[in-house]
Amino acid sequence: MSRTLTYILNAVGAPEPCDTVTWALWLEHHGSDRQIADDRGEGEQAGTVRISTVFTGIDLNPFSGPAILWETRVFGGELDGESARYTSREAALVGHQAMCRRVGQAGLDDR
Repeated sequence: MSRTLTYILNAVGAPEPCDTVTWALWLEHHGSDRQIADDRGEGEQAGTVRISTVFTGIDLNPFSGPAILWETRVFGGELDGESARYTSREAALVGHQAMCRRVGQAGLDDR
């Protein structure tokens, strides 16, 4: 039995397994629904650092364990390219805030 690799969010925001064509069509029409959090750096980092958390819709853990469908990524600043991945929306929101704190701390450490 093969594992489902692509997912969409249903009407209540829960991930639902689907085929690749359905996933691609969903992204085309609901791409803006993927982002669950987006923040900018503060202070000296304002305008240069962005922290974004999205529903990827692609299982980033395709071999075992629960599907990893959310990712937080940092764009710009000292932590540029840092990322974290999650198995639930709730964990992704908590992780997003933790990454925001890390980015803020990195900005303070530069002083």
